[in-house]
Amino acid sequence: MANFEFVWWPVLFLLPLPLAVYFLLPPANSSAPLFLPYLPESNSAPAKGNRAIKLLVLMIWIALITAAARPVWYGEPVVHQPEHRDLMLVVDLSGSMSQEDMLQNGDYVDRLTAVKKVLSDFIEKRQGDRLGLVFFADHAYLQTPLTLDRNTIKAQLQQVVLDLIGSSTAIGEGIGLATKTFVDSDAPQRVMILLSDGSNTSGVLDPIEAAKIAKKYNATIYTVGVGAGEMEVKQFFFSRKVNTARDLDEATLKQIAKITGGKYFRARNTQDLSDIYATINQLEPISQATQTWRPQQEWFRYPLSIAFLFSCIVMWVRRNHV
Repeated sequence: MANFEFVWWPVLFLLPLPLAVYFLLPPANSSAPLFLPYLPESNSAPAKGNRAIKLLVLMIWIALITAAARPVWYGEPVVHQPEHRDLMLVVDLSGSMSQEDMLQNGDYVDRLTAVKKVLSDFIEKRQGDRLGLVFFADHAYLQTPLTLDRNTIKAQLQQVVLDLIGSSTAIGEGIGLATKTFVDSDAPQRVMILLSDGSNTSGVLDPIEAAKIAKKYNATIYTVGVGAGEMEVKQFFFSRKVNTARDLDEATLKQIAKITGGKYFRARNTQDLSDIYATINQLEPISQATQTWRPQQEWFRYPLSIAFLFSCIVMWVRRNHV
């Protein structure tokens, strides 16, 4: 049992002490027995009772020494990074995210599927950061508050579906809601990654104004524009070029990043998305300062309870049978 140990293990050397006393010390002088002819012959019951009591006393001694050696069970190591970063993921859930123009492993998938795949890998690498998740369409919604539980963030991301909160694009509200989570934060770094494939068509907050508010709270915003752009679409007798990213407002996304000291990235396929998040990982490196601790449970109470139970049995046996 690698997770179990005796903290004060030298106490265990006292275990053979009763045997040493028994064999090394001279026996006590006993007076000669008195034989009376009219008493019935004694049976072996008292002798058996004495042996049982000796065995119980020995078990009590072993239990007491075990408890005194302080047995402790340790849990798995827990790694804690004292200086964390707060990182909000702000994801577009508008209807255009259903466009199947993101090349992934030779096939075209819809934008949301590509984002889920790449963003999940990104989340897995952000150990030590507090992550949060905001979705926006007609309005913005806080899906997951800031947390160190990366598994929860990934699960919430994978479960989301389109048309859940509308089909429009409220970029300003998404930024504003993410910024609101930073208000009471004491993290030295506050980062927001905004991913969108359109322009601001809904909400009550202008994206540029929202970026200025984020700047006041020392938030850095990295913006990602999603969409393949020009691509050939095959029809029955011919193919034609279409611009699948015609609604993407790159100028606004660039301005948002510039105001807050971040950067704008363009993602035309899944590989572009992976490269972008790898770049953000380099721009926002994870702190290497860590603290490790192991939860522990004191087990001395168990042998102590056994010693108490056996002591009660000894008292009962001596009172009723000796």
